[in-house]
Amino acid sequence: MNNVINSLFSGLQSSFSFGDIGVMRILITLAFSFLIGMYIFFIYRKTFSGVMYSRNFGVSLVMLCVVTSFVILPITSNLTLSLGMVGALSIVRFRTAVKDPIDTAYMFWAIAAGITLGAKFFLPALLASLIIGLLMIVLSTFKFRSNAPYLLVLRFEEEASSAVNGMLRRISHVNIKSKTAGPNGVEMTVELRLRENDMQLVDRFMDIPGVIDASVISYGGDIVA
Repeated sequence: MNNVINSLFSGLQSSFSFGDIGVMRILITLAFSFLIGMYIFFIYRKTFSGVMYSRNFGVSLVMLCVVTSFVILPITSNLTLSLGMVGALSIVRFRTAVKDPIDTAYMFWAIAAGITLGAKFFLPALLASLIIGLLMIVLSTFKFRSNAPYLLVLRFEEEASSAVNGMLRRISHVNIKSKTAGPNGVEMTVELRLRENDMQLVDRFMDIPGVIDASVISYGGDIVA
């Protein structure tokens, strides 16, 4: 009876393994990839500084790490399968636009962690992820420029053009994006840099005779100095 049970157990174990890939290795790899993926998700949420936070992107980072480690598992055990897997993956096209360049860094981090875990390099994956996470937190605390980009929208009468242009010349890093003249006056959109506490600029423009309204809008673009 014991021999029958042992033979059944051995057959079941052999059917659920391929090469050096066993059930325990699969479970351990997926568990580590899930934990590191959650760590990447936590760092992403901690250092996020964009306009609209997407929880789905954070969840996709976790699944990207887990799925990548799952794909690498059979590749590391069979050369023929690895060549076929590379050919199959080469036809995949991802067309989702990445809104922030820093999101690309997190995606590569999740993929690199999944590849490392799938190749059984658990300690390098843990240490590298820990160091990268600390670097992300440190870099997110620094502000590499003191002035933030803004859009200044002005609407004024034609007679106030010289005074408005004189005020703009006193501001550094000014770039006129658009100017529209009509029977109701002139509308101008200007790209400029302002300090976060320098919101009195609107009041200074409103003090100019002939200025109808002025507004400052936070701008997510980059200004080349």
